[in-house]
Formats: sequence, structure tokens, C-alpha cells
Amino acid sequence: MTPAVTLYEADLHCHTTASDGLLSPKELVCLASQKGLRGIGITDHDTIEGWKEADDAGRLYNVKILKGIELNTNSQGKEVHILGYELDSSSVHLKATLKYLREARDLRMQEILKRLSNEGINLSQEEVRIFAKGGSIGRPHIAQALIERGYIKSIQEGFERYIGVGAPAYVPSYKLTPEEGIEVIRNARGIPVLAHPGMEQLEEKIPGWVRIGLQGIEVSHSKHSLEDEVLYRAIAQKYKLLMTGGSDFHGEARKPGVELGHWGVSLSVLQQIKKLAHRG
Repeated sequence: MTPAVTLYEADLHCHTTASDGLLSPKELVCLASQKGLRGIGITDHDTIEGWKEADDAGRLYNVKILKGIELNTNSQGKEVHILGYELDSSSVHLKATLKYLREARDLRMQEILKRLSNEGINLSQEEVRIFAKGGSIGRPHIAQALIERGYIKSIQEGFERYIGVGAPAYVPSYKLTPEEGIEVIRNARGIPVLAHPGMEQLEEKIPGWVRIGLQGIEVSHSKHSLEDEVLYRAIAQKYKLLMTGGSDFHGEARKPGVELGHWGVSLSVLQQIKKLAHRG
């Protein structure tokens, strides 16, 4: 999609090396500062490991940090991503869920490497972990290891030839249901927001999720058309939901053309989410 001409004040959907982004939390916050952003959301997949470094960097660079997470869930074969903002990191339920998801990612990686071995490609877990840099492991890290070994030239090629849906070494990931994701976030006193609904055309599901605690919709997103934005803005207004936005930034090599701050919201939305999460 064509990005906005001017930067927004806050980009609430960003990934770091804690999951599958290319920049560390500190590097991401530094870039946000250089671009003139006043706030960013740290929303790594299934992990909150990047929060402390981002918080420290936020104070250093005078950028407000919205602490978040992106939970990958599945609803009747459709991939549904639920963003959670300002969760209580001490939540026992949250900790247990994230531990389970990390273990599931490790088992998935082992199975993918086993299937790659059947294709004559022998990668070790240690090689893959180098690219995860201590963060949550994902298929992009396996693709980076394949590039390093000379099997492929790009991450996209790795997905197409080996680890994407329908490819020889593809292994589906374990996913929560959207209802479980919303429950985890609400139990941790966070604010659940439906991420980029236009990618899977999820409008019919939204009323049911609102009933169980969904509090926002990501309206501005790098994969949303103007028509998507109009549709989901209207739905958000109908159900009195927060309207959030962000680029889904991972880094140029991971998501070409998706630039930090070219999708987002005003700083007031970030402040509204913080206020709502900390009420009482």
C-alpha cells in the first residue's frame, strides 16, 4: 500500500530483535527519535523481552514507549493477530502462556530443521539461534541461516522454496484462539486490539470479540488500503473501540518498503491507551 506522505506522531506496531525484527529495542527507539516520532509501540510476537531496553532507550531519546505484544492466533483457519498494550508483566497467566508459546516455537524449529535435513540441508539449532539474538525464534531466523550458508539469496526465497506454506519444510505453528488471546491480555490488565483486520477480512467476527473484551481495532496499517481504513474506522465507531495504527515495522530487509512512522496515530491515542490500561 502507498504510505502516508508525512510521518505520524506515534507508530504503535513495531518489532525488534526480541522477536523477528532486525533492530534491537534501543536501535528502534533511536530510529524513531531520528524520524521525529514522539511515541512507539513495542509489539514483538509472543514476547515482552524487549520492554526494558525500549523503556530505557525511551528515556534516553525522549520517545514515549507503549509496551505491547502481538499474539498470533487462529480462527477457523484464518490467522488473527491480537495486539495487547500495557499488560502487567507480573501476570502469572501471561508468564505461563508466553512460556508455553516459546516452547512450542522451539519444537516447531526442531521439526522444520528435521524436514530441511530430509531435503539435504543440514542446519543446527545453534546456527538459527545466532540470528534470533536471544529473542523469540521464528521462521525468518531459519531463512537468515539458510542465506548465511548460501542455500538461498533472500528471506522471500527461503519461504517460497523451503519454509512457507506448502513448501517441503513447512510446519504449522501452535496458535491460541483469538478468544484465548483476548483473555490472556485482559487477565494481565492490558488492552486487546485487533491487528490489521483487512488482511483476513475479519469484520464479521468483530462483534463477538467485542463482547468478550476486545477494546480496539488497528485502522492505519501498512497492508490496509484506504477502503480498509474507512471500513474499520466505521466499525470502531459503531462499537466504541479505540482506533490504533502502526507500520508493522520489522526492518527494510525483512519487510521492504514498510518504513517506521509512515503509518500510525496521534500521540493522544498512545496516551489514551495508557490511561485506559492504568485506570483504577
